[in-house]
Amino acid sequence: MIHDLSKIPSLANQFLLELRDKEIQQDRLRFRTNLNRLGKIAAYEISKVLKYNEVDVQTPLGTANIQVSNDSIVLCSILRAGLPLHFGLLEFFDHSENGFVSAYRKHHKDGTFDISLGYSTCPNLTDTTLIICDPMLATGASIDKTINALIDYGTPEKIHVVTVVSSKLGLDYINRLHPNVDIWTFGIDEELTAKSFIVPGMGDAGDLAFGLKEQD
Repeated sequence: MIHDLSKIPSLANQFLLELRDKEIQQDRLRFRTNLNRLGKIAAYEISKVLKYNEVDVQTPLGTANIQVSNDSIVLCSILRAGLPLHFGLLEFFDHSENGFVSAYRKHHKDGTFDISLGYSTCPNLTDTTLIICDPMLATGASIDKTINALIDYGTPEKIHVVTVVSSKLGLDYINRLHPNVDIWTFGIDEELTAKSFIVPGMGDAGDLAFGLKEQD
Protein backbone atom coordinates (compact mmCIF):
# COMPACT_ATOMS: atom_id res chain seq x y z
CA MET A 1 0.00 0.00 0.00
CA ILE A 2 1.22 3.49 -0.87
CA HIS A 3 0.50 6.29 1.62
CA ASP A 4 0.88 9.66 -0.12
CA LEU A 5 1.19 12.06 2.80
CA SER A 6 1.01 15.07 0.47
CA LYS A 7 -2.66 14.42 -0.30
CA ILE A 8 -3.75 16.06 2.94
CA PRO A 9 -2.06 19.49 3.24
CA SER A 10 -0.09 19.86 6.46
CA LEU A 11 3.02 21.48 7.90
CA ALA A 12 5.00 18.67 6.28
CA ASN A 13 4.58 20.48 2.95
CA GLN A 14 6.60 23.44 4.25
CA PHE A 15 9.47 21.15 5.24
CA LEU A 16 9.30 19.44 1.85
CA LEU A 17 9.36 22.81 0.08
CA GLU A 18 12.53 23.77 1.93
CA LEU A 19 14.14 20.42 1.14
CA ARG A 20 13.42 20.92 -2.57
CA ASP A 21 14.35 24.62 -2.79
CA LYS A 22 17.82 24.84 -4.39
CA GLU A 23 18.74 27.90 -2.35
CA ILE A 24 17.43 26.87 1.07
CA GLN A 25 18.83 23.34 0.77
CA GLN A 26 22.38 24.68 0.68
CA ASP A 27 22.09 25.12 4.45
CA ARG A 28 23.07 21.58 5.47
CA LEU A 29 21.92 21.96 9.06
CA ARG A 30 18.48 23.06 7.91
CA PHE A 31 18.36 20.24 5.35
CA ARG A 32 19.15 17.63 8.01
CA THR A 33 16.67 19.23 10.40
CA ASN A 34 13.87 19.06 7.84
CA LEU A 35 14.61 15.40 7.10
CA ASN A 36 14.51 14.80 10.85
CA ARG A 37 11.16 16.60 11.13
CA LEU A 38 9.62 14.50 8.36
CA GLY A 39 10.91 11.38 10.10
CA LYS A 40 8.94 12.39 13.20
CA ILE A 41 5.81 13.05 11.16
CA ALA A 42 6.16 9.69 9.41
CA ALA A 43 6.54 7.97 12.78
CA TYR A 44 3.33 9.56 14.01
CA GLU A 45 1.45 8.50 10.86
CA ILE A 46 2.76 4.92 11.06
CA SER A 47 1.81 4.78 14.74
CA LYS A 48 -1.85 4.98 13.69
CA VAL A 49 -1.70 1.53 12.06
CA LEU A 50 0.19 -0.36 14.78
CA LYS A 51 -1.39 -2.86 17.15
CA TYR A 52 -2.51 -1.56 20.55
CA ASN A 53 -3.54 -2.95 23.89
CA GLU A 54 -4.92 -1.32 27.02
CA VAL A 55 -2.77 -0.79 30.10
CA ASP A 56 -3.49 0.79 33.47
CA VAL A 57 -1.26 3.52 34.85
CA GLN A 58 -1.38 4.84 38.38
CA THR A 59 -1.67 8.62 38.62
CA PRO A 60 -1.41 10.68 41.83
CA LEU A 61 -5.23 10.63 42.03
CA GLY A 62 -6.24 7.26 40.64
CA THR A 63 -5.90 4.80 37.80
CA ALA A 64 -6.04 5.74 34.09
CA ASN A 65 -6.55 3.32 31.22
CA ILE A 66 -4.45 4.05 28.11
CA GLN A 67 -3.97 2.25 24.79
CA VAL A 68 -0.31 1.72 23.93
CA SER A 69 1.34 -0.12 21.07
CA ASN A 70 2.86 -3.51 21.72
CA ASP A 71 4.62 -3.73 18.35
CA SER A 72 8.31 -4.61 18.45
CA ILE A 73 9.80 -1.88 16.25
CA VAL A 74 13.08 -2.11 14.33
CA LEU A 75 14.26 0.97 12.45
CA CYS A 76 16.66 0.43 9.56
CA SER A 77 18.41 3.26 7.76
CA ILE A 78 20.01 3.09 4.32
CA LEU A 79 23.36 4.83 4.77
CA ARG A 80 24.27 7.60 4.55
CA ALA A 81 21.33 9.69 3.37
CA GLY A 82 18.83 7.93 5.61
CA LEU A 83 20.46 8.95 8.90
CA PRO A 84 18.61 12.26 9.57
CA LEU A 85 15.29 10.61 8.68
CA HIS A 86 16.21 7.65 10.89
CA PHE A 87 16.88 9.83 13.92
CA GLY A 88 13.54 11.61 13.44
CA LEU A 89 11.77 8.25 13.56
CA LEU A 90 13.90 7.20 16.53
CA GLU A 91 12.81 10.23 18.56
CA PHE A 92 9.22 8.93 18.43
CA PHE A 93 9.94 5.18 18.42
CA ASP A 94 12.43 5.65 21.21
CA HIS A 95 12.32 2.03 22.42
CA SER A 96 13.00 0.57 18.98
CA GLU A 97 15.98 -1.51 17.98
CA ASN A 98 18.07 -0.37 15.03
CA GLY A 99 19.71 -1.70 11.89
CA PHE A 100 21.82 -0.12 9.16
CA VAL A 101 22.45 -1.00 5.53
CA SER A 102 25.01 0.56 3.18
CA ALA A 103 23.47 0.59 -0.30
CA TYR A 104 24.86 2.66 -3.14
CA ARG A 105 24.89 2.97 -6.91
CA LYS A 106 27.99 1.48 -8.51
CA HIS A 107 28.20 3.33 -11.82
CA HIS A 108 29.68 1.88 -15.01
CA LYS A 109 31.32 3.71 -17.91
CA ASP A 110 28.37 2.99 -20.19
CA GLY A 111 26.06 5.03 -17.93
CA THR A 112 24.39 2.06 -16.26
CA PHE A 113 24.69 1.16 -12.59
CA ASP A 114 24.18 -1.67 -10.15
CA ILE A 115 23.07 -1.43 -6.55
CA SER A 116 25.79 -2.66 -4.20
CA LEU A 117 25.27 -3.53 -0.56
CA GLY A 118 28.55 -2.91 1.24
CA TYR A 119 27.55 -3.44 4.86
CA SER A 120 24.58 -4.42 6.99
CA THR A 121 23.89 -4.90 10.67
CA CYS A 122 20.52 -5.68 12.19
CA PRO A 123 18.87 -7.36 15.19
CA ASN A 124 16.64 -10.41 14.80
CA LEU A 125 13.61 -9.34 12.74
CA THR A 126 11.31 -12.29 13.41
CA ASP A 127 7.77 -11.09 14.27
CA THR A 128 8.85 -7.42 14.37
CA THR A 129 7.57 -4.31 12.64
CA LEU A 130 10.43 -3.24 10.36
CA ILE A 131 10.63 0.39 9.23
CA ILE A 132 13.16 1.13 6.48
CA CYS A 133 14.02 4.75 5.73
CA ASP A 134 15.70 6.36 2.74
CA PRO A 135 14.92 9.94 1.59
CA MET A 136 14.73 9.10 -2.14
CA LEU A 137 12.95 6.23 -3.88
CA ALA A 138 13.96 6.50 -7.54
CA THR A 139 14.05 3.17 -9.37
CA GLY A 140 13.26 1.18 -6.23
CA ALA A 141 16.29 -1.07 -6.71
CA SER A 142 17.96 -0.02 -3.42
CA ILE A 143 14.82 -0.66 -1.40
CA ASP A 144 14.27 -4.02 -3.11
CA LYS A 145 17.83 -5.18 -2.39
CA THR A 146 17.62 -3.90 1.17
CA ILE A 147 14.38 -5.76 1.88
CA ASN A 148 15.81 -8.97 0.42
CA ALA A 149 19.03 -8.60 2.43
CA LEU A 150 17.22 -7.93 5.71
CA ILE A 151 15.09 -11.04 5.41
CA ASP A 152 18.28 -12.96 6.28
CA TYR A 153 17.85 -11.57 9.80
CA GLY A 154 14.35 -13.06 10.18
CA THR A 155 10.86 -12.54 8.83
CA PRO A 156 9.14 -9.35 10.04
CA GLU A 157 5.43 -9.37 10.74
CA LYS A 158 5.13 -6.09 8.82
CA ILE A 159 7.44 -3.89 6.73
CA HIS A 160 7.09 -0.14 6.23
CA VAL A 161 9.25 2.05 3.98
CA VAL A 162 9.58 5.78 4.71
CA THR A 163 10.79 8.07 1.96
CA VAL A 164 10.60 11.81 1.33
CA VAL A 165 10.38 11.96 -2.47
CA SER A 166 9.45 8.98 -4.65
CA SER A 167 9.14 8.40 -8.35
CA LYS A 168 5.94 6.85 -9.67
CA LEU A 169 8.07 4.22 -11.43
CA GLY A 170 9.90 3.27 -8.24
CA LEU A 171 6.69 3.03 -6.24
CA ASP A 172 5.13 0.77 -8.85
CA TYR A 173 8.27 -1.39 -8.87
CA ILE A 174 8.27 -1.94 -5.10
CA ASN A 175 4.52 -2.37 -5.00
CA ARG A 176 4.79 -5.11 -7.62
CA LEU A 177 7.70 -6.98 -6.01
CA HIS A 178 6.62 -6.46 -2.38
CA PRO A 179 2.83 -5.97 -2.38
CA ASN A 180 2.57 -6.38 1.41
CA VAL A 181 5.00 -3.52 2.13
CA ASP A 182 3.50 -0.17 3.13
CA ILE A 183 5.29 2.84 1.60
CA TRP A 184 4.98 6.26 3.24
CA THR A 185 6.08 9.20 1.10
CA PHE A 186 5.75 12.98 1.26
CA GLY A 187 5.94 13.60 -2.51
CA ILE A 188 5.49 11.63 -5.73
CA ASP A 189 7.20 12.78 -8.95
CA GLU A 190 6.38 11.37 -12.36
CA GLU A 191 9.73 11.61 -14.15
CA LEU A 192 13.13 9.92 -14.02
CA THR A 193 16.11 11.10 -16.07
CA ALA A 194 18.10 8.76 -18.31
CA LYS A 195 20.46 8.30 -15.34
CA SER A 196 17.52 7.46 -13.05
CA PHE A 197 17.43 10.67 -11.04
CA ILE A 198 14.02 11.91 -9.88
CA VAL A 199 12.66 15.05 -11.58
CA PRO A 200 11.97 17.54 -10.08
CA GLY A 201 13.21 15.63 -7.02
CA MET A 202 15.49 17.49 -4.63
CA GLY A 203 19.02 16.45 -5.61
CA ASP A 204 21.37 14.07 -3.83
CA ALA A 205 20.08 13.88 -0.25
CA GLY A 206 23.31 12.39 1.09
CA ASP A 207 25.46 15.15 -0.38
CA LEU A 208 23.05 17.87 0.75
CA ALA A 209 22.96 16.50 4.29
CA PHE A 210 26.64 15.62 4.77
CA GLY A 211 28.72 17.15 1.99
CA LEU A 212 30.02 16.03 -1.38
CA LYS A 213 31.50 12.55 -1.79
CA GLU A 214 34.31 11.62 -4.11
CA GLN A 215 32.97 10.31 -7.40
CA ASP A 216 34.09 7.00 -8.94
